[in-house]
Amino acid sequence: MRNSAPKSILITGASSGIGEALAHLYAQPGVTLFLSGRNRERLETTAQACRESGAFVQPEVIDVADRDAMARWITAADDAAPLDLVIANAGIASNTSHQAESAEKIRDIFAINLAGVLNTAEPAVERMLSRKKGQVALMSSLSAFRGMPSAPAYAASKAAVKSYGDGLRGALRGDGIKVSVICPGFVTSRITKTNRFPMPFLMDADKAAQIIKRGLHREKGLIAFPLPTYLIIKAIAALPMALGDRLLGGAPRKE
Repeated sequence: MRNSAPKSILITGASSGIGEALAHLYAQPGVTLFLSGRNRERLETTAQACRESGAFVQPEVIDVADRDAMARWITAADDAAPLDLVIANAGIASNTSHQAESAEKIRDIFAINLAGVLNTAEPAVERMLSRKKGQVALMSSLSAFRGMPSAPAYAASKAAVKSYGDGLRGALRGDGIKVSVICPGFVTSRITKTNRFPMPFLMDADKAAQIIKRGLHREKGLIAFPLPTYLIIKAIAALPMALGDRLLGGAPRKE
């Protein structure tokens, strides 16, 4: 089944990376974009570029970890233009310089990557349920398929998002709301910019956004890419634990 083109779209983490690329891709006349980010300057740059493409844009500087603020923002956005598509994209990674993730960093990762997704999806779904229509996309990662020694908290947060999205898709079956989980590999962004190790099949953010948009249009439950990385991580996840740990033990740590 193919989805009709969304006219009212909300994207978190739209000031850089995949979120920014998605905002640019969806921006066109007749489309309303509600965009959030934590950096005002970068967010306004994205918003202005989208306006130049003909979209009506309402940017909001907000922390996705703030549950009440997110609920107010999403409710106000839905009141202004009933949301067709909500993309919970905001996320952070660990920058550990070959050291273990600090306790503070671990909690920040879960606050943004997991709680931030819940704070985006829950109020959006509540509104969509009232009209039996809408689509929600949750940003996970290929690291969700297997815990990574290079970034255990990041992988765990993304695994939780994937599991939540899979369950939510089933829970909302029959309610007219479609749920997609997005699992990218390495994509050019402010997160991967700090990596000082080879990143197999590194993909440009614009190309990643095109894959995501196409998958959402087709209402795919799982949008995982690039295919070679997806197949590799699935194969490692299927191995006996000891062998998988040995293979991943030499993986480079994030910097």
